[in-house]
Amino acid sequence: MKFSGKTKTYKYILQIALPAIAGLSTQMVVSLVDTAMVGRIPHAEYSLAAMGIGVLATWAIVAFFSSLATGTHVLTARRFGGGEFKACGEVLNTSLILSVGIGGTVGLMVIYFAFDISDLLAADDKVGLLAGEYLYYRFMGIPFFLITVTYRGFFFGISKTKIFMYSGILANVQNIIYNYIFIFGAFGMEPMGLAGAGLGSTIATINDVFFYLIILFLPRYKDKFKYFKRLGFNRKFASSILKISLPVSFQNVFLLVGFLSFVAISGLIGISEQAASQAVISSLFITIMPCMGFGIAVQTLVGNNIGFGKLNLAKYYGFETGKLATLYTLIVGAVFVGAPRIILSLITDDSGVIETAVPALRIAGIGQVFYATSAVMSNGLQAAGKTFFVMMTEIIVNWMMFVPLAWFLGVYLGLGLTGAWAAIPFYVFVFSMVVLIKYSVMDWKKLKKL
Repeated sequence: MKFSGKTKTYKYILQIALPAIAGLSTQMVVSLVDTAMVGRIPHAEYSLAAMGIGVLATWAIVAFFSSLATGTHVLTARRFGGGEFKACGEVLNTSLILSVGIGGTVGLMVIYFAFDISDLLAADDKVGLLAGEYLYYRFMGIPFFLITVTYRGFFFGISKTKIFMYSGILANVQNIIYNYIFIFGAFGMEPMGLAGAGLGSTIATINDVFFYLIILFLPRYKDKFKYFKRLGFNRKFASSILKISLPVSFQNVFLLVGFLSFVAISGLIGISEQAASQAVISSLFITIMPCMGFGIAVQTLVGNNIGFGKLNLAKYYGFETGKLATLYTLIVGAVFVGAPRIILSLITDDSGVIETAVPALRIAGIGQVFYATSAVMSNGLQAAGKTFFVMMTEIIVNWMMFVPLAWFLGVYLGLGLTGAWAAIPFYVFVFSMVVLIKYSVMDWKKLKKL
């Protein structure tokens, strides 16, 4: 694609980003609906506490292994940009074999130790039992989830993000339906409570695999990429996928632990402050999901153009995607600062929590303006193969700056929740500047072939 004006450039970016944003947003809706359904189970306090443990444990595993999508995405994008369509099919097959092997092993291990994990994380025996049942059924779907992760990365790499959007809508609508059936026992089924939420999610994930298989059999993809004719495991591609993915995996875990530490710090300040922090974090998904969609777009555009040998164009798309994403975060940031109570009322109707959270959301509204730069530039660097650099930046800024600063301001200096959340703009700004400078000054001509 030639430089033919900003309007055409932005239109092209949005064609890739918007379907990804829509697909990601459906996941957020399912999370909210699932919580609402579990909250209506008799003695819901036990089920909600168990769900928190189960979702946290699931999130930790998923955050680590879902990075296979990044490796598959980047490698496919490079090959697709270079016109190596058969190689794209080989990448897909290799990633699928990795996903089945890793997913099967991890899934069986967690199923076997589900109740041990829940007992370790739960202080109450009843909560531990409920969380164990949820994990038992939920992790039956892990191998299938990793297969969908591979398909997702492949279609991202060939710029077909609409397929992910359709997949997300169909799978998540099914998720809600199955969860309702199994949680409450509809259509003559025995009610399973929280365990039903785990089983419903697993069945929806299995069905999602079949959706992608149907798409893969379409001639427009099957004939072009030859993945059914070139079945096999390419060690070179496997090595590249893991080399790209593993730093992203560890980055996801470090990020998760860092923010769990931040939530724990808010708990040291007070229970109402911890609840307010959770409300603010939930509100921030309004920003996080779209920025993740822009990140997917930049990985595709940067990867495609590196593969085609147009390095200046690859770099250019990173900057232009960053501008679009920043425009979005500026608008949302203004709403967070100007009308925080409206946003928070969508999360909770507890007036005490809302009033406690208002100053924190305003601070987050200022800091999240820079989040677009951090999300887009870090994904652009990952597409360029700099996943280790992004991981180390996250560890240093999150663990060594953000978390200690939040404790120092909020707890040690006694500035409360407002002090703790004041560390957020600092964290986002520093991370953004580091990845932006790296993206700007690195020698794109010396990028290694993946």
